[in-house]
Amino acid sequence: MKSIKIIPVMLIIALMAVAKGFSQAKITVKGSDTMVILAQKWAELYMKNNPSAMIQVTGGGSGVGITSLINGTTDICNSSRPMKQTELEKLKERYNTLGVQIPCAKDGITIFLNEANKVEEVTIKQLSDIYTGKIRNWKEVGGNDAGIRLYGRENSSGTYTYFHDEVVKADYVTSVQSLPGTAAVVNAVKKDVNGIGYGGAAYAVGVKQAKVKKDSDSKAFLPTAESIGKGEYPITRFLYMYLRSRPAGEMKKYIDWILSPEGQMVAVEAGYFPFK
Repeated sequence: MKSIKIIPVMLIIALMAVAKGFSQAKITVKGSDTMVILAQKWAELYMKNNPSAMIQVTGGGSGVGITSLINGTTDICNSSRPMKQTELEKLKERYNTLGVQIPCAKDGITIFLNEANKVEEVTIKQLSDIYTGKIRNWKEVGGNDAGIRLYGRENSSGTYTYFHDEVVKADYVTSVQSLPGTAAVVNAVKKDVNGIGYGGAAYAVGVKQAKVKKDSDSKAFLPTAESIGKGEYPITRFLYMYLRSRPAGEMKKYIDWILSPEGQMVAVEAGYFPFK
C-alpha cells in the first residue's frame, strides 16, 4: 500500500500565491507628466474592478516615454504630443512597425498667472512675444508696470514641444525657467506675483487662468469642456497612448475601457476632456 504524502499547509499557500502572481497581467505605462494624474486614476479604478490586472504608471515626460517604448521598457507610452518622424523611424527600425497611436483624451494648455495679476486675457501673438522676450513688462498686455518672469517645462516634455511649435513658433528666450513637471510650474507661479506659466488644465489649482484668444479681434476663452468640445479654445490638443503593436488580451481590455464612456468620465472628473 502506497503511503500518502502530506503537503504542508504553508507550502500550499505559497504555491497559491505564486500561481496568483503568474496569473496577473502586468502592464507598464510611462511618459507624459501632463497625463500622470489621469493615467493613475485610470489604472487605480481598472485594477479595483479587475483584480487580475497589474498596471504600473510612471511619468518622466513624453520624450522619456517614447524612448522607453522604442527601447522596449514600457508597454504603453503616454504622450502629450504626436511622435516625431525620427521617433517613428527608430520604432520601425527596431520592430518593423510604425506603432499604434490612440487618442485617449483632450487637454487645453492653460496659461497660469498669479492670483494677484490683473491681466484677464492674452492673444496667441502676445504669448509668443512674451516667451520670445519681445514683451518683457506686464503693462504691455494691460497689467502692472512690472517685469514678467517666465516659467515653462523641460525640453523632454511634450507640453514644451507643443507650446513651442503651436504657440511660440520661435526660440524661447533664455530667461525662461525650465521646471520638471506642470505641478512645479504652478507652484512657482503661485509664489511669484509677476510669474506666468503654461501646462495641462488639470493642474490649474491655486492660480489664475488667463483667457486666450486667437487674435485681437476674436473672443477669449478659458479651457472648459464646452470651449474645447466646440473647438473654441485655441490651445487644445489631443493626449495619446502609443503602443508598439495592436493591443491584445488584458491590454486591449484596458484600452477599450479607457475609451469607453466610463473611462472618459474618469478623464472629465480628473480635469481633462473627452477625446470625442
